Amino acid sequence: MKHIPVLLEAVLNALGDIKGKKIVDCTFGAGGYSQAFLERGANVIAFDRDPNVVTDAEKLGVEYQGRFTFIPRPFSCITELDAPVDAIVFDLGISSMQIDVAERGFSFRMDAPLDMRMESDGETAAELIERISVADLAQTLRDYGDVKKANILARAIKDTQPKTTFALRDLIHNPKDVAPVFQALRIAVNDEMGEVERALSAVPELLAAGGKCICVTFHSLEDRIVKNTFRKWTTPPGDPRMPVVLNAPFLAIKSVVPNARELENNPRARSAHMRGVEKSVDHHAGFFVV
Repeated sequence: MKHIPVLLEAVLNALGDIKGKKIVDCTFGAGGYSQAFLERGANVIAFDRDPNVVTDAEKLGVEYQGRFTFIPRPFSCITELDAPVDAIVFDLGISSMQIDVAERGFSFRMDAPLDMRMESDGETAAELIERISVADLAQTLRDYGDVKKANILARAIKDTQPKTTFALRDLIHNPKDVAPVFQALRIAVNDEMGEVERALSAVPELLAAGGKCICVTFHSLEDRIVKNTFRKWTTPPGDPRMPVVLNAPFLAIKSVVPNARELENNPRARSAHMRGVEKSVDHHAGFFVV
C-alpha cells in the first residue's frame, strides 16, 4: 500500500507560512511531511530511528541540498538540538511501511520472527517475553493494550515462549485481544511512551517565540500524553474556574480529526487526531480564553 501522510493538509494549515522557517520533522517515515515542508520553502531537520528509511532520506538530501538534514536517531534526541526552531512536528505511532513488511514482525496477519523493533538493534519482542516476569508482562499488556485477562495471557505467553507472530497470535483465544497484545509488546519493545514524554519535555526550550508544536496521534495512550502536556502548557497557575487566564506560555491550536474525504482515501487515518500549540510571543501580555 502506498504511504499517504495522515492529516497533512491540516498540519500545513496549522503551520501557516513556513518559507525560510526551521522545521523539525521528528518522525520522517516515508518522508511525506518533510517533502511537503521542503516544497513550501522550509529548512527541515528530520529524525527517524528506522534504518529502512535512510534511502528515502538521502534522496531528499540530494534534491534539497542545503535545506534538509537527516538524523538517524530516535526523536527523543531533539534534546540535543540547538534552539531556536520554528516548528516541531510529530506523526506518532507505527508507520504503514513497518506494518506491511512481514519480516519486521509487527503484524499478526503475516508470519515472521517476533521482532517488532523500529531500530535494527536492541531487544526483540521474543527476547522481551523471555526476559521479563509474568507479572511484568501482565502489567505491560494492561498498561499498553488494556488487555482484560492480562494475567492469564501473560502466563500462557511465558509458558510457550512464542518466537513468531503466528505462534503468538495462535495463543490468544479471543480475537479481540490479538491487536491489543501486539500493540502492547510493540510499545514496550520500542519504549514509545517514554520517547514521546522525553521529546515533548524538550519542546518549550527549543521553540522560538511564535513557534508551533504539532502532534498527530493514533491511539489513546500517546494522545493522552500529548493532550495532558499541551493542557499543562496552555493553562498557567491560577483559578481553573476563571474563563480568562493570564500569562499562558502557549496557546492551543484547534484540534483536527480526518474528514470523510481523507478517510475514503486513507482508511488508516481513522483513529488519527491532530493537536497543536503555539508558543506565545509575549505571554505576559494579552490573554488566552479556555
